[in-house]
Amino acid sequence: MGFDNLVLFRDIVQTKSLSRGAELNGISPSAASQQLHELEKGLGVSLLDRSTRPLSLTPAGKLYHDLCRDVLRRNDEFRVALDELRIDIEGTVRIASIYSIGLSEMSQLEAEFQQRLPHARLQIEYLRPEKVYESVTADRVDLGLVSYPEPTREISVIAWREEEMVLATAPSNPLAARESISAADLQGVDFIGFDQDLPIRREVDRYLRVAGVEVNFVMHFDNLQTIKEAIELGSGVSIVPARILRNELAQGRLAAVPIASPGLVRPLGIIHRKKKRFHRAAQSFLDLLQETPVQPVSVPILAG
Repeated sequence: MGFDNLVLFRDIVQTKSLSRGAELNGISPSAASQQLHELEKGLGVSLLDRSTRPLSLTPAGKLYHDLCRDVLRRNDEFRVALDELRIDIEGTVRIASIYSIGLSEMSQLEAEFQQRLPHARLQIEYLRPEKVYESVTADRVDLGLVSYPEPTREISVIAWREEEMVLATAPSNPLAARESISAADLQGVDFIGFDQDLPIRREVDRYLRVAGVEVNFVMHFDNLQTIKEAIELGSGVSIVPARILRNELAQGRLAAVPIASPGLVRPLGIIHRKKKRFHRAAQSFLDLLQETPVQPVSVPILAG
């Protein structure tokens, strides 16, 4: 009974899917099915009721699932306790982050972390929001960094900070000379949006819908960098976090216009598995995140 089998069974139960559990463990559905068959053969009982959709546990399966969770939890506690015995803090802190958080400031955080813990290192993945949640749920990472964070049965949220949202335009756009804009000023403008399945898109859509404003969506993307490039080319305007425009504003490539009250903010959060015990390096990085102040963004106003 290896740890891999315990993790596989736990993930199958959590996802209620043999194929999804196999994917989380990096194996094929047929390999997962074979491992499960051998496990049931060895125990002499059926663990899953395959006649139901989604899959459900048999009474024996419930007992085995409890065992899996207890053993994996004890293994986590053992590793934390063992880490605390080491004189030097060593280890890897696994982070999953959405692109707009990680790419803009992770290098600075990594440098500060290395000063605190020279023997530790960060392992960072940049993922779409739903993939960050999957990685945290599957315990493939210690911490996740997301916008519009939502707790689940498996995930806890630590509120991190809120970012001001502004209208981003090309400097030549007439709206760039405004001291501020309201939602009504965007009626009928060419607008570059985020993909519809992203939380930030849903929030911007809600803001426009409440104001009774309709914009002309000319294109949409799943990342801020591509949106900024499209705005710079004059393809349209967009509503984005002010912080991610810092370099473009300094170079005069984009303009940012504050949004009049009621404005928009993008909440950011740190997510982790519930009841997770962090090893010392992970706890140190979490402390660093919560200590790091938000650098203010100067929004220049162009002369009209």
